[in-house]
Amino acid sequence: MTTAAIKVTDLHASLSDPALDSMNFLNEIANRYPDAVSFAPGRPYEEFFDTRLIHEYLERFESYLRQEKGLTDEQVCRILFQYGRTKGVIDDLVAEHLAIDEGIHAAPESIVVTVGCQEAMFLVLRALRADERDVLLTVAPAYVGIVGAARLADLPTVAVPGGPAGVDLPALAEAIRRLKAEGRRPRACYIVADHSNPSGISLSTADRHALLKLAETEDFLILEDNPYGLFSAGDERPPTLKSIDTGRRVVYLGSFAKTGMPGARVGYLVADQETVGGGLLADELAKIKSMLTVNTSPIAQAVVAGKLLTHGCSLVQANEREIAVYRRNMAALLEALAKRFPAGSGISWNRPHGGFFLVLSVPFDADDALLERSAREFGVLWTPMRHFASGPGAARAIRLSCSVLTPERIEDGLDRLAALFATTTEKAESKRIDTDSRHLEQTITGLDSYTSIQKEPPRC
Repeated sequence: MTTAAIKVTDLHASLSDPALDSMNFLNEIANRYPDAVSFAPGRPYEEFFDTRLIHEYLERFESYLRQEKGLTDEQVCRILFQYGRTKGVIDDLVAEHLAIDEGIHAAPESIVVTVGCQEAMFLVLRALRADERDVLLTVAPAYVGIVGAARLADLPTVAVPGGPAGVDLPALAEAIRRLKAEGRRPRACYIVADHSNPSGISLSTADRHALLKLAETEDFLILEDNPYGLFSAGDERPPTLKSIDTGRRVVYLGSFAKTGMPGARVGYLVADQETVGGGLLADELAKIKSMLTVNTSPIAQAVVAGKLLTHGCSLVQANEREIAVYRRNMAALLEALAKRFPAGSGISWNRPHGGFFLVLSVPFDADDALLERSAREFGVLWTPMRHFASGPGAARAIRLSCSVLTPERIEDGLDRLAALFATTTEKAESKRIDTDSRHLEQTITGLDSYTSIQKEPPRC
C-alpha cells in the first residue's frame, strides 16, 4: 500500500511565498542558539512576569462581573467557560482603555476582540479582498506579518517607500493614481505610525494629518497598527491616526501582546465604518471571525480585562516599569553603538524616538547565511532587513531590537557584533581586492590579445 503524498504545487500558492518562510526561519535560528545574545525578537521585557498575576487578574474580572455588572455566579461561569460572544466579552473595557490612553472614542459595538493582532489583520484583509482588482498598499519596510496575512487572503500588496519620515506621501499618492489608471482598486494602506517595526520610525503629526487627507481625497482606508505607541522616549506622544480621524478612514488594529501579556494572545480592532445596506464594518468582520476562530478565549480575555481593571483601564499606568526599561535600553543601545562604530567606520543607524527597534546599515551583505554564522561563531542574533523589504538598501541592513535585554547584555552583544563585523569587513575587502585583481588580469590579457591581433598583417 502506498502512502499519500501531496505536491506542494497543489497547495495554496502562499505556502511557497518567502514571507511565510521568514518567521519560521528566524524562530528556528533562535531555538538552535538559545544562549546567544539576541537582538532579534520584538518580545516584551520578561523580568516583571509573575504567574500569580494571572490568578489575581482573573479574580479581579470575576469581581467586576459580580459587583459592577450584577451577574450571578452561574452567569459568571457561563461567560468564562462557554464559547461566548464572537465580538468579545471585554469590548467595553477596551473602549475605556482607548479613551483614556489614546483619546480614541470608540463605541464598544465597533470593537472586535481577536486572537492576537494577526487575526485582526486577516479579518480586515479578507473582507476588503472582493475581487482580483483589489490591492493593499504597504509602507516599506513592512512588518512581515501583514504581508503574510495578505498572501493568505489572496490580496496583492504594493510597497511604497517609507524613507526617513516614515512614509513618502507623494510616492503613495502616485502609486494610488497609477493603480487606479491600471484598473486596480487600492483598498487600504497599512502603516505603523509609532516606532514602526522594523525601522523604528514615527510619523510627524503634520504627516498624520496629510495621510488622512490623502485617504479622503483618493478614497482608501488606513490600517493603523499600534503595538508600540505607549513606548515613547519622552512623555509627549503624537496623536494616533484614529484619534484625529474625523472621516472614519482608519481601521485601528490593537494588541495586548506588548502592553499586557503576549501569552494571552488577545488583540482587537476598531472598525466603526458604516456599510451600505448593512451595519458597522465590525459586524461584517465578526461574521468572518465566526467561521475562523469562533471566538477569542474568554479566559484569556478575562486575564487581560483584570489587568485593565487593576490599573483603571490605563495601560500607560500598567506599564510604567516597562516604559522605563525600554527607554533605558534604547538609550543604552544608541550609546553603545556610538562607542563601537565611530564616524567613518562605514556603519550607521537611525535614532528612533522610542519603541523596540532601530536599523543598522553595514558595508556588506547581511543575509541569512551571515546570521547563521553570527549565531554559530559569535553567539549573537539579529534580523536581516531583507525579511522586511527588497532592494540593495535592505540587503545591507539589519534590524536590532533591545526590548528583552539588559544594558549589560546589550554591551556584551555589541562586542560580539563588532567582532563579527570586523571579520566580515575584512573578508569583503579581501574579496573586493581579489575581484579587482582578476579584473585587472583580464584587462591586461585582453590588451595583450588586442596588441597581438594588431601586429598581424592585414588580410585582403
